[in-house]
Amino acid sequence: MRLTNREITIIKDTARRMFGEDVRVWLFGSRVDDSKRGGDTDLYLETDEILESTGQAASRFNAELQMQLGEQKIDVLVVDPATPRQKIHEIAVSTGIRI
Repeated sequence: MRLTNREITIIKDTARRMFGEDVRVWLFGSRVDDSKRGGDTDLYLETDEILESTGQAASRFNAELQMQLGEQKIDVLVVDPATPRQKIHEIAVSTGIRI
């Protein structure tokens, strides 16, 4: 996994602060492969709380991470119980690493 311990801590702490202690976070995509270089950080978050807008929640989370980690390419998917499941959600969980 190509994230530093500091990055993992910031991601997890920010997710808990914004979505609650029970939020689950996965890193997926190219950053899970240690043999690759570069690439954006793809994050998948699941919460048991119904959100007003998962898209807005993902944008706010991304903005918080940018402020703490510095400007970089981060893609965030946020899923709540009302979110219709899509193939990308399955891929994120099945190929990703829960952090």
